[in-house]
Amino acid sequence: MEPPFIFVVDDEPGIALLCKRLLTRAGYKVETETDPRAAIDFLKESKIDLLLVDIRMPEVDGFEVIHHAQHLQPDAAILIMTGYGTVETAIRALRQGVDGLMLKPFGQGSELIDAVELAFADSQQKRDAARTQALRPLFSVTESLLSEIRREPLLDLIIDSICEHLRCAHAACYQRNEQSNEFSLLTSRGANLLSGHQDLIATVDESAAPLLINANGPSDPKLKSLLAKLGLGTAILIPILRPSIRMVFYAARTVNETAFRESELEMFQILARQAAAALENSRLYAEQLDYVRKVEESQKALLQSEKMAAAGRLSASIAHEVNNPLQAVQNCLHLAGREDLPAEKRKEYLELARTELERLIVTVRRMLDFYRPGVSSLEKVDLREMLEYIFHLMSKQLSEANVNVTLDIRGQLPPVIAVGSQIQQVFINLILNAADAMPEGGNLKITARAFEDGVEVLFRDHGKGIPKDKQSNIFEPFFSTKEGGTGLGLTVSYNIVSAHGGILELMPERGAGACFRIFLPSGGE
Repeated sequence: MEPPFIFVVDDEPGIALLCKRLLTRAGYKVETETDPRAAIDFLKESKIDLLLVDIRMPEVDGFEVIHHAQHLQPDAAILIMTGYGTVETAIRALRQGVDGLMLKPFGQGSELIDAVELAFADSQQKRDAARTQALRPLFSVTESLLSEIRREPLLDLIIDSICEHLRCAHAACYQRNEQSNEFSLLTSRGANLLSGHQDLIATVDESAAPLLINANGPSDPKLKSLLAKLGLGTAILIPILRPSIRMVFYAARTVNETAFRESELEMFQILARQAAAALENSRLYAEQLDYVRKVEESQKALLQSEKMAAAGRLSASIAHEVNNPLQAVQNCLHLAGREDLPAEKRKEYLELARTELERLIVTVRRMLDFYRPGVSSLEKVDLREMLEYIFHLMSKQLSEANVNVTLDIRGQLPPVIAVGSQIQQVFINLILNAADAMPEGGNLKITARAFEDGVEVLFRDHGKGIPKDKQSNIFEPFFSTKEGGTGLGLTVSYNIVSAHGGILELMPERGAGACFRIFLPSGGE
């Protein structure tokens, strides 16, 4: 590590030489200058860590040298020495922001060394305070950047943040194209470095190190010339190298503005990393959104395909369900039309034809119910009252079938907004299905309770249950697990419950039988 570089400016050669000898012996790197104008030129070309300057000098005094030093190298510590220690001098030094003041001639060399160390300590304390002040606003900036997921508004927000927190009017963000290895401009404000200076941005990217350029201070002559052409006085370039993104952020001030400090360079590095993370977050969100959109499109395509397949199965089922009774009616009418048949036989055939016609009418009505589940008006329905009514209505029929029904209504049930006749049709259908599943009789338990923002009703029978290989098809049209069933009851029920914003589902097996669950959202009090 190189020792700190101290630049001594004093018009008295003896004092300058003495300072150099004492400071060199203390381990510092030292250069001296007796001409203040030459000292200013030296500050433009060489980076220093501390300026030790005399106040009283001909033509150009020490305060003017300090002014140039603070403009050209704002992070350099400043220690003034004077043989005229007045209160006015001390006040002016404090106002100009120097880091120490000492009187000459100094009796011992240790006085000079102590003053230099104190000046370095004071300067470091100021830089730490400036760094803390600069970094504090980044907490809120980070939150606002990461909360914006839209790319274009995010880029505008990044540029606004750079210009605001670095107090500059020029900023830009460049991204490297992995195929062409060239940088493109994402967004900018003010002067743009990309035009004609692609190599500069590429150099910063390859070095993976931030670059601070000062047109009037110690910097590469070519870079200083570049800034001069753009009318800029100071600039910072920050590379961001990540596996999925390579970027360079840029900020600049004009010639008349103060050069960037080290604390601002550190703040810009943090801000650039947060900005890159926000852009990466935005990219991942966009990819995820695109993925979800593609999945939705695939699901729609699958659903359409399934609808077409279902339409084919439905057409075949309808043809079968309608054709059988029509064939029976045709045969019965043909037989009833024979003159050689006795009246009783003719009457029997006509009765069979009437029965088949009624079967056909029921099938067609259920098909219409399947396609038109919501033609009636909505009303506030008390499910407790409805279940008790159905229980009394069907008690005799269920008793004759040796089905023992237990009605368990737990607490107060909130009303639901529904078409009462349709919900009643669903309940009756599930009860009849349960009875059909227990041809020798058995137990059916109906449980109703308030659940979340609605009502849950369970129908649990102790029949033979539904085979696992058929459970995924039970709500399809014309699919039935019982002989002679139309296969429309559960489909119509499912369609009705779904139209009411509810859920009808087969619960996982728990012992013998099957359990169907209905959830209907509450309609409020």
